[in-house]
Amino acid sequence: MLFNDRDDAGRRLAEALRSYGARHPVVLGLPRGGVPVAFHVAQELDAPLDVVVVRKLGVPGHRELAFGALGEGGVRVINEDVVRRGGLRPQDMAEVERTETASLVDQAHRFRAGRPRLPVAGRTAILVDDGVATGATAAAACEVVRAQGATHIVMATPVAPPDAAARLSASADELVCLSTPPAFSSVGQWYRDFSQTPDSVVIALLAARSPGPTPDPPAGDRHPP
Repeated sequence: MLFNDRDDAGRRLAEALRSYGARHPVVLGLPRGGVPVAFHVAQELDAPLDVVVVRKLGVPGHRELAFGALGEGGVRVINEDVVRRGGLRPQDMAEVERTETASLVDQAHRFRAGRPRLPVAGRTAILVDDGVATGATAAAACEVVRAQGATHIVMATPVAPPDAAARLSASADELVCLSTPPAFSSVGQWYRDFSQTPDSVVIALLAARSPGPTPDPPAGDRHPP
């Protein structure tokens, strides 16, 4: 399945998720590229939209290997098995956490333009990304949102390789994935246009679906109808 762009993927994913509107969910986009896709889901379900900001905690010297993840509200998820096998020292872990905490706070503030995080406690949370490669970030996001009190987590994405989809099925309560092609090398290969999503577009889309007055999007930004 090939998508024209993130708007096309979002509309198709929204159609697949239409029945979830009865649950009155909160829709959470993974930045940056997941937010344009999530916008269409939130619009179809008449749901509020927020961003789920997650920072993976990478093992020093092997950053691609995560020993945990950080989320807003002081959520901290640690993989004790990785810590033990890697022989990680508390001071090394603390240094990584300080760096990633600063990045998390800055990113969340920038994307929300100062608005508070939408609460997910006691709610169904639909996490949306524009595609999944390894599934590590999406899995961390599921853990973080569960720690924040979401009672049911749906991970939704247009495309993912079969092995990553299987892993995410264990992290989320439900997985909605439109396509799981076996010949998978990158998310971008399944989009005709996979250009980077600017911060300004993320900010405008979040503001458009947030509770309260809807501000005008920045002039010249791509904005779904």
